[in-house]
Formats: sequence, structure tokens, C-alpha cells
Amino acid sequence: MQCHEIDYTILGDDMQIVEIELDRHETVIAEAGAMNYMEDGITFETKMGDGSSPSQKALGKLLSAGKRILSGESLFLTHFKNLHPDKKRVAFAAPYPGKIIPVDLDEIGGELLCQKDAFLCAALGTEIGIAFAKRLGAGFFGGEGFILQRLRGDGMVFVQAGGTVVRKEIRGQTLRVDTGCIVAFTPGIDYDIQFVGGLKSMFFGGEGVFLATLRGTGIVLLQSLPFSRLADRILAHAPSAGGRRKGEGFTFGGRSI
Repeated sequence: MQCHEIDYTILGDDMQIVEIELDRHETVIAEAGAMNYMEDGITFETKMGDGSSPSQKALGKLLSAGKRILSGESLFLTHFKNLHPDKKRVAFAAPYPGKIIPVDLDEIGGELLCQKDAFLCAALGTEIGIAFAKRLGAGFFGGEGFILQRLRGDGMVFVQAGGTVVRKEIRGQTLRVDTGCIVAFTPGIDYDIQFVGGLKSMFFGGEGVFLATLRGTGIVLLQSLPFSRLADRILAHAPSAGGRRKGEGFTFGGRSI
């Protein structure tokens, strides 16, 4: 199925929104709960599966959607369709501070592998599946686990990342990256995990015990602030059961004393 051709605008800086313009009968699919606002004339329906194969039978749709559960995502996707004669807009927001990255699958060979919570929305016709890490080391210690999301098609997809996003093009070189900082990469990239050299570096370097090693030819998208790292910092400074917050005095009535 050929993907719908959609126009879009990225709004904002650190808390971005992607506003998608739909012609009549055009559809965009999105993760449940990602919609921010939509104009009159757009209808939405929660469906099992991505709709990339309209002729697929119910059992096939169930098996296809069931794969998303393995990656920790919802069984359902929401389909937003414009039924109005005029162009209408629907907008989607990332759930945490960072960037929304537009990717034209047709320009990168029709496929993108991304971490399991990176997908935000895409043009109808995009196939959203899963891919397994090729190596045991990457599966156990890679931060993304065994399962990655695979996006296939010839249209626009939008992925979300924390902090600042860096796009790297690798042509035969090797790139070593903190495991949580990988957002997405093209299939020409070989993804593996290596131990950090030296006991002192492993325990006192602050960079973790493992680093991801990326080799081959293709495109890599990196993020400066993985959500897991942001959540750890928030939890470290959250009020404890005893009424204390790290680095501060007692709290009473919402005020520090």
C-alpha cells in the first residue's frame, strides 16, 4: 500500500508539536493519547493494527497488532481521517521535553529501526512492526532490549527524542554511543554492545558498563537526554516518604524549611 502524502509543520522548540495537514480522505495514524488538537471535520477511530494492509483478515490483524505488545506498546493505534472537503489539521505532541523528528522513509530506503517508545505518528500505509536485536549482547544490555520497532513504507513518519537530536551519517566508520542515546538507525547499520574497558572506567567513569557500537553505512539519530535518564534525575530529587528531598531540608505544607 502506498502511503498517503501528508504536509506537516513542526511547532515549538523544546516541547514540540507536529501539526499535520490532511486533504480530504487522507489519514494519519498515531500512538494512543498522542493527539493534542484537531480541527472540525477530522474523525478518529481506534483500530487494531496500522492499516497498511486493508485486505488483511481479522486473525492477521490480531497477530500483527500483537507484535506491538512485545515492544511494550499498546495493541491499538488511532486513525485520524479528514472527511471535510477542505484541508484540515490535526496535531500531535511528544510526551516529554525534546524534539519531534520528521523522516521521509522513501528517502532513506523505505525502512527505519527505532527504540520501542520513539514512534509518534505516520502517514497511513506505513507498516509498524518489530525487529529483534541480532546479537545477544545488544539484546541484554542495549537499553532497548531484544525488540526494536521497524517502520516501513514510502511516506512520512515522526519519531520523538529527548533533549537535542543529532543526525550522524556513517560510511564505514565506527561510532560508540551511550546505549540510551540511540533513537533510530537505518538497516545498513550493525548494532552491537561492548564492555567499557578497564575496571576503573566501568565503576567510576559515570558512563555505565556498556557502550553501543554502530558500524556500517547509514543514518543514526541520537538524543542528548533519554527519558530514562530524565526520570532517574526526577526520582532522585523527589520528596521521600520521610518528608525530605535530596539536597534540601524538611518540607512542610509544600514549602522547604
